[in-house]
Amino acid sequence: MPKFDAIIIGAGQAGPPLAASLTKAGMKVAMVERHLFGGTCVNTGCIPTKTLIASAYAAQMARRAAFYGVTLQGEVAVDMKAVKARKDTVSGASRTGVEKMLRTMENCTVYTGHARFESPTTIRVSNEANDLLEAPKIFLNVGARAVIPQLPGIDQIDYLTNTSMLALDTLPRHLVIVGGSYIGIEFGQMYRRFGSEVTIVEKGPRLVAHEDEDISAAIKEILEKEGIHIQLNAECIHFRKDASDPEQPNVVGTTCSEADPDIRGSHVLLAIGRKPNTDDLALDKAGVAFDEHGYITIDDHLRTNVPGIFALGDCNGKGGFTHTSYNDFEIAAANLIDNDPRKVSDRIPCYALYCDPPLGRVGMTEAQVRKTGKPALMGTRPMTRVGRAVEKGESQGFMKILVDAESKKILGASLLGIGCDEAVHCLLDVMYADAPYTTIQRAVHIHPTVSELIPTVLGDLKPLA
Repeated sequence: MPKFDAIIIGAGQAGPPLAASLTKAGMKVAMVERHLFGGTCVNTGCIPTKTLIASAYAAQMARRAAFYGVTLQGEVAVDMKAVKARKDTVSGASRTGVEKMLRTMENCTVYTGHARFESPTTIRVSNEANDLLEAPKIFLNVGARAVIPQLPGIDQIDYLTNTSMLALDTLPRHLVIVGGSYIGIEFGQMYRRFGSEVTIVEKGPRLVAHEDEDISAAIKEILEKEGIHIQLNAECIHFRKDASDPEQPNVVGTTCSEADPDIRGSHVLLAIGRKPNTDDLALDKAGVAFDEHGYITIDDHLRTNVPGIFALGDCNGKGGFTHTSYNDFEIAAANLIDNDPRKVSDRIPCYALYCDPPLGRVGMTEAQVRKTGKPALMGTRPMTRVGRAVEKGESQGFMKILVDAESKKILGASLLGIGCDEAVHCLLDVMYADAPYTTIQRAVHIHPTVSELIPTVLGDLKPLA
């Protein structure tokens, strides 16, 4: 039985850099990956989808050419095969890079196959050799996948997920997206810009329910301006196949009343949520605890209830983003190698929604701040009053920043606008420095930029009523 100092299961965003750090520290490491190196981000998440979004943005800007005084000959056309090929090239290069790094890493042995526990210190790999590996430390970086909801008629239609959507090289005539949150919105706007008719069906009363109501309303307005149909309060979602229209055979019902019209689509994308890939690891043989959703239970240092077993990335339910997964690697490496007690709770929530314009989020929402009952200040500014946005002809959205009235610390921000996925880091860095908002309020930023208006917003704070 091959023995190692550490076994890492999953070559996502935490696993490969952790392998590099552990081997550099002199440890012998086994890396087990069952399918595609790089995890969700590289293969079915950030990299391929943002590459597609870039193509969709180019198509949209071409359609808006006349607004900028640019004349194009003929209608704008999108070659979906070329779009997919570009996406595959970008994603493939990243995947190949990760695999090459691991396979050429000194003191790292790569195993290809599905890993399952046989005991708290042994892992069986389902490959031709049926390898049994042993190590005192095992790191789980197994990621997550799309939830397939058990809705009536789901087995009657050929549905898509965020993964299978990426295999399309043709344009859907009518894409019906079930789920009005981050994944659904990104794919919806993207395919509308490619030329599809798009309908987003959401069970709740508004889109992206985790955001403030004004953010949800602004995003809805942006999408509807581009011709996306949005069906909210779909309390009775169900499906059926109807071959009477072979171009749009998938029927989506949204209400419990038979009198209400159904939605016909050529394609249906399920964007309901994500679930961890923990149900086929034989966690019970190792005694590893997990919650009712399948997320592995960890402490502030990523340790499970079993000594020597750690959970990083999406499978621990403490982030669900590439940057949080990578930070999990940093936390694990700091504790194990550098004797630096970094913690998960040190992390400030931050993320982006890559609709266009993007939403940059950090810290608390306005609703969360209000719920605390503590005195707070808030500043807002529409993007129509941001010179850089106006100059670029992309002035939809607004910025909103919240501050603790007593400590003067930044509590959170929602920045919806061109460049706001980058500009939000001005605030995030000050929050990590544990400095008052006046630190950035008094800073001199470059003109013309989106970021230069953040000090202006902070100079016009008003009590949160």
